[in-house]
Amino acid sequence: MTTRAIIVRHGQSTYNIEQRIQGRLDKSVLTDLGRATARQVAVALAGITLDAVYCSPLQRAKETAELIVADFHTAGQPTPTPQVSENLREIDLPLWEGMLREEVKQKYAEEYRLWKQRPHELCMTVAGENGAREHFPVLALYEQARQFWRETLGRHRGQTILIVAHNGINRCLLSAAVGISPSCYHSIQQTNCGISVLNFPDSGDGELPPPAAVQMESMNLTGHVGQNLPKPRPGHDGPRLLLVRHGETDWNRNQQFQGQIDVPLNDHGRKQAAQAAEFLKDVQIDWAVTSPLARPKETGEIILQHHPHIQLQLDDRMKEISHGLWEGKFEREIEQDFPGMLQQWKQTPETVQMPEGENLQQVWERSIEAWRSIVAAAAPGTTGLVVGHDAINKAILCHLFDLPPEHFWNFKQGNGSVTAIDYPKGADGPPVLQSLNITTHLGGVLDKTAAGAL
Repeated sequence: MTTRAIIVRHGQSTYNIEQRIQGRLDKSVLTDLGRATARQVAVALAGITLDAVYCSPLQRAKETAELIVADFHTAGQPTPTPQVSENLREIDLPLWEGMLREEVKQKYAEEYRLWKQRPHELCMTVAGENGAREHFPVLALYEQARQFWRETLGRHRGQTILIVAHNGINRCLLSAAVGISPSCYHSIQQTNCGISVLNFPDSGDGELPPPAAVQMESMNLTGHVGQNLPKPRPGHDGPRLLLVRHGETDWNRNQQFQGQIDVPLNDHGRKQAAQAAEFLKDVQIDWAVTSPLARPKETGEIILQHHPHIQLQLDDRMKEISHGLWEGKFEREIEQDFPGMLQQWKQTPETVQMPEGENLQQVWERSIEAWRSIVAAAAPGTTGLVVGHDAINKAILCHLFDLPPEHFWNFKQGNGSVTAIDYPKGADGPPVLQSLNITTHLGGVLDKTAAGAL
């Protein structure tokens, strides 16, 4: 039994336009564009049954939720009335709220530098009823997000809920769910009216499921608001990497473990690659790297048909995990030959040594080594295409947030999906996950690609 949470950031606000710090101030309202994109969210979510809607009490988020719900009713889909939750308020930045961002940079230069580099350490001294107190905005928001999940998930076991809130709290909702540290607060992007999807397994005891068991199906989808890929942040000087999983194979479709067996794309996989190619047609791609196995290599070649000047480079370190004696087998055969091991792989993958194959630590080491060298070789301001496999891409995504192999199942990678990762300050700076597992070019907000074996 899985609970699905669809998380949306509010539409563009007047303070967004003015480049003011909003925080918990409730003076900012939606612009005309903000209202229009809220309605576009309703169109993007058409066909999804929503069992509950929660929103922040601040008017920019509350109006966004109301506009989404109103358009659902217009489309003939009864949708619950938005419920206001205090735990969905935006981050509390009391000393900065209402100020222009440039004013904050000048007046609070050291604090702002700390905010950008080590946000979890930012502390503000604020007045209270019992005198001055220390306030850590990001840490407090992270705990607020955990409290929201604790209070909400148990009410909606096996249901789908919509959450409409703000940039900061949405980052913390996503991070707290999958175990990303508050130190990575700025490494997750949330665009106005961007859509993210989390899948929570039922813990069975009313407690929050362990972060390693929660799946981030997608993050910051923006195609419905006219941006196939989110725009880089201001001051972006580094490279952008587009991480793509290969298209479908017959073995994906049949749930047959392939690993390093060189299975080609099937016709549907070639169609997915062509759809990814169309999706990325207008993106300037400056270089491309792929695993040498046929399925990612052909996926990359199809995408690069719109970029004929690019030479596809092969990197052996990007090969899929070696499943050893599991390769070529179906789940029922693996259970018969290796009793209990498949369940171990699904629940504690970091403990599994594939018979005559690899373990996840080995996959982590070679994929991260490959990724680091690819990023280091990327020229500033360029965009590169990297085509890999499910396990390889998962390891890379965990690496972005220093998550160990037990978090292997956190990040979904659908066949033909696109993930955008920026390095705003270059290879030596922190990465920013701009958008995860985009499959809208394959049909809708939810990932409908094959749930087959690796």
